[in-house]
Amino acid sequence: MNFQASFLLKNRHIQTIYASLFRKTPPLDFEVETFWLSDGDFLEAYWHKITHHTNTTPIVILFHGLAGSYKSPYIQGAVAALSHAGFSTVVMHFRGCSGKDNLKARSYHSGETRDAKEFLASVHARYPQAKLFAVGYSLGANMLLKLLGEEKENTLLSAAIAVSAPMLLAVSATQMNKGLSRFYQRLLLKDLNAALERKYETHDMQKYIGLKKEDIKKLKNFWHFDEAYTAKINGFASAQDYYEKSSSKQYLKYIQTPTLIIHAKDDPFMTPEVIPKKEELSRKIELEILKNGGHVGFVSGSFFKPHYWLDTRIVDYFLEKNS
Repeated sequence: MNFQASFLLKNRHIQTIYASLFRKTPPLDFEVETFWLSDGDFLEAYWHKITHHTNTTPIVILFHGLAGSYKSPYIQGAVAALSHAGFSTVVMHFRGCSGKDNLKARSYHSGETRDAKEFLASVHARYPQAKLFAVGYSLGANMLLKLLGEEKENTLLSAAIAVSAPMLLAVSATQMNKGLSRFYQRLLLKDLNAALERKYETHDMQKYIGLKKEDIKKLKNFWHFDEAYTAKINGFASAQDYYEKSSSKQYLKYIQTPTLIIHAKDDPFMTPEVIPKKEELSRKIELEILKNGGHVGFVSGSFFKPHYWLDTRIVDYFLEKNS
């Protein structure tokens, strides 16, 4: 299925922010699950089950992007489209992303696959007869690809989709500090810095990471933030070490699950350098590289009558794999 952006929607930045500004999604009812992790922390999962959900109803687990949640337009749109197609869905929030701060001094990062593995195992234990699928967006897509590469043939998933994955994290962190991409970096860092500031209210963060609370405002880009907090609190030697070990590109050749990677060449969050070459892919991966689409955009139709192509592509791929 080819994606075509209309003339007014071709710009990479319009593609990236259009849905956030203009998309109207129908109100959705969620059943909220508090999922306790093995280390004593928790995350929240937002379930949206179809009306006639049974033990064999296929389930799609959605992994949001950096600072995203069930409120993100791309999540809301996908849940609605998948529900209409007969899939029950569950949004697995990363730690602290549902609106409730998590309990530990650390939260989540691009390469943290253990929480998702625990949650997937729990869903499988509850619904052993149901096919499980997963879709990840941006940070969630990088995490999902890394998880699939780690699990190899032991995955619990029947198929997966990764959308706009920053498969080389250092490249993405550098790109986000250039030109108009700094606009997105500023918005995301505002949320990340605020969450880190709240950690100081319940944890001795200065002892953990050696940073005074008042110095958080000096973390102006992802390299600074990940060097000061993400790397230190998660046991990495540096931001560079974190990026190298958590980037999913190196895991692609090990993936044994049917996987669709959707990526736009004009993604403002990264450069085409992140796009893998054929020899870096396993035979189970289908790579769709599109000229336009921005970052988690892929809006076709017209400016005033948009069509959210991404939702349609996700539904079609999972229907094919569920047949």
